[in-house]
Amino acid sequence: MSADTSVGVGAETGGAEGGTPGPSAPLALDREKLFAARLHAVKVRPYLATALFALHVVESRRVPTMAVDRHWRCYVSPHFVARTPVEELAGVWVHEVAHLLRDHHGRGDRVAKQRGLTGAGDRLRMNIAADCEINDDVYGDGLAQPEGAVLPKLLGLSEGELMEDYLRQFRLGPWLDDMAAWLDCGSGADGLEREWDLGPDGAHGLSEQEQDEVRFRVAQGITGRPGDAPKGWRRWAEEVFHPPQPWRELLGAALRSAASGSGGGTDHTYGRPSRRSVALPGIVLPSLRRTPPRVAVVIDTSGSVSDTELGSALLEVTAISRAVGGRSDLVTVLSCDAAARIVDPLCTAEGIPLLGGGGTDLRTGFAAALRTRPDVVVVLTDGQTPWPEARPYCRTVVGLFPRPRTGSSYENDPDYRPDRPPDWARVVEIG
Repeated sequence: MSADTSVGVGAETGGAEGGTPGPSAPLALDREKLFAARLHAVKVRPYLATALFALHVVESRRVPTMAVDRHWRCYVSPHFVARTPVEELAGVWVHEVAHLLRDHHGRGDRVAKQRGLTGAGDRLRMNIAADCEINDDVYGDGLAQPEGAVLPKLLGLSEGELMEDYLRQFRLGPWLDDMAAWLDCGSGADGLEREWDLGPDGAHGLSEQEQDEVRFRVAQGITGRPGDAPKGWRRWAEEVFHPPQPWRELLGAALRSAASGSGGGTDHTYGRPSRRSVALPGIVLPSLRRTPPRVAVVIDTSGSVSDTELGSALLEVTAISRAVGGRSDLVTVLSCDAAARIVDPLCTAEGIPLLGGGGTDLRTGFAAALRTRPDVVVVLTDGQTPWPEARPYCRTVVGLFPRPRTGSSYENDPDYRPDRPPDWARVVEIG
């Protein structure tokens, strides 16, 4: 999948006839310097080696710096290579391949369709948001930060978020002039095809299957030695092995709904005085501050739930923790078969003891969860349980591990047919 001997774009690789550059010949791409930078990137980020060597280099004078397309071609400006130190070029290599590994082009297409973002300015914002996702923790530890790289703090944004999150939080501004050269990483960063792209029928592109293979091998390298990779890369590798399930979108909607519902703003703050203070000169009144919702997670640990499904449940707990901004104090986890056991507070999903293995009665789990006064209850179960008759005071999301619609058994009763969860719960199957 790797090829260092690249073809030029049009007449851009031309020289004087006979192979000897004439006095007015354009600057040739210094491949030795470019590939030395790639070797440096591999040395300091060995888990990215497969992806870095999968990129095919195309020399181009229409590219401001370096850019990638969705087919894993890397377009390189000879002038950019000539004026950039090897250490910084290594950082650019890693930055560009990160766009492709994280599927920013595919995600950009999906976001554009969902939010109706059709203009070139919208795609530019996607490129910037994707850069923020990558650059917040990619540099350091032997990898130099290229001059002019876009960082979240330059836009007044917090670190550790995804492209889709950053895209909601900023608009284009005058500061773009100072980093214009860094705002075109190609169609591989936002999905919008550029004039220099060779397209799907061009040479040396990777198929979708080959791209997935590269991503999987890189993710294997990261998960095999998790201490060597930044937090953003570890999160990405986890999602490559365990892609986000559609039900998480439902959970996210439930969490946002709980946070914005009545009674959601129960904390007072003087950081932003109440507007009523205007009517009371000399008196400063606090305003209500909305806080992330408290979540109680009930995990079915009965004998009918497999170890694999329990492992999936722990992954969902990690996703829930992220949904509330990483606030472990807002998440309570209960393992429940016929009795409920509270794990509080949540530290890491990997450290949660899931106790049980007997019969199933999640009514006890519901009762214990409601005693923690949550805003949302999330239940992860195979559904072979009695359900509470009364509707809880808070929102409820049920994630069901798949089971046959017929022929199910409840412990030792072959005639048992489990009831579907109640209508007041939002239900989705966990694939």
